[in-house]
Amino acid sequence: MSKNTPKAIRGTQDIFGPDAEAFAFVVETFERVRKLYRFRRVEMPVLEKTEVFSRAIGETTDVVSKEMYSFEDRGGDSLTLRPEFTAGIARAYLTNGWQQHAPLKIATHGPLFRYERPQKGRYRQFHQIDAEIIGAAEPQADVELLAMADQLLKELRIEGVTLHLNTLGDADSRENWRAALVDYFRAVQDELSEDSQQRLEKNPLRILDSKDRRDKAFLTDAPKIDDFLTDEALAFFESVTSGLDAAGVKWQRAENLVRGLDYYRHTAFEFIPDEGSEAAEALGAQSTVLGGGRYDGLMESLGGAPTPAVGWAAGIERLAMLVGEQGEPACDLIIVVEDDDRVAEAIGALKAARAEGFVAELVAAGSPRKRFDKAVKRDPVVILSLQADMGHRITTDNLDAPVLGSIRHYN
Repeated sequence: MSKNTPKAIRGTQDIFGPDAEAFAFVVETFERVRKLYRFRRVEMPVLEKTEVFSRAIGETTDVVSKEMYSFEDRGGDSLTLRPEFTAGIARAYLTNGWQQHAPLKIATHGPLFRYERPQKGRYRQFHQIDAEIIGAAEPQADVELLAMADQLLKELRIEGVTLHLNTLGDADSRENWRAALVDYFRAVQDELSEDSQQRLEKNPLRILDSKDRRDKAFLTDAPKIDDFLTDEALAFFESVTSGLDAAGVKWQRAENLVRGLDYYRHTAFEFIPDEGSEAAEALGAQSTVLGGGRYDGLMESLGGAPTPAVGWAAGIERLAMLVGEQGEPACDLIIVVEDDDRVAEAIGALKAARAEGFVAELVAAGSPRKRFDKAVKRDPVVILSLQADMGHRITTDNLDAPVLGSIRHYN
């Protein structure tokens, strides 16, 4: 490679070969599963006004203050490459009148952008699949989303992953719990990590998921949400867990699993690899496979009416790492042209095969004597060779009757 050849931008990747096939397998499986659950497909802009994210995610969060790719366009507007899907979907729900479709089940996938240190399974341009239910206040919506996520992981053949589940309660539960946490951590403020000291007043719930050993010493005795749940909030969580049991979704309680932003309510969840599993080994420190929660207060932050909503997202790169290498699509038929005068005939035969749904390929380049050997190396079910004497030969170790019938039809 020449020194003058441009290089890829740090934190981006060119995906090819088995990695690209694994990526495609994740997306194709997601598309199939979302149709089973009747989630509508949406396509969202890569660009949004910066205020969509600053108002929805919060000015003080790391995402907004440190990680967003924002710039001023020629018209003087501040625009941002989307760092997540939910804020843009909420904006679209309000500006496009999607309220008429509530409860609205939607799904999407595509690239997102965050300026952070690239590491295993995490890039500055990365890709996610995303599913949301907007306008449904019932706990059954949470169960539906979690059952969909669980089925997706099973159909991707990802094993050794467990749903970790918590409740953040309703607004009253959360506020009372928050006040108790502030009082508790304030008493040991000087012994907390620097990050947790900063979070204490603004975002004390985030201290609970700290990985710093200085903070962990105080987490066991920290106030628990269960002590502050209203009867309504407790009933909601019990409906979610009983629904998951009925759907056959295995889960475990994770009392320290939280969401720091104030608009999150009730259910919070993450699918996390079991300790010592192949999934945990593959992902390393990037342990969460899929995560989400209920965000009943988000629409209000964007100027809309109070609207219940719940959703989840998962990184395609991480899922692709877990599904492992995927080979190229299996080939039903290869047509070999050993006589160049028969190329047009071969193209017609190829079209007929593909029209009947067969994966087919043409070998008509290079030395005519070596074309058949090339086809053999690609290991198709059937090889059809068009020879100079206007005849043909069929070679197969595993003759598939429908494929053979198709060959006979167009020959």
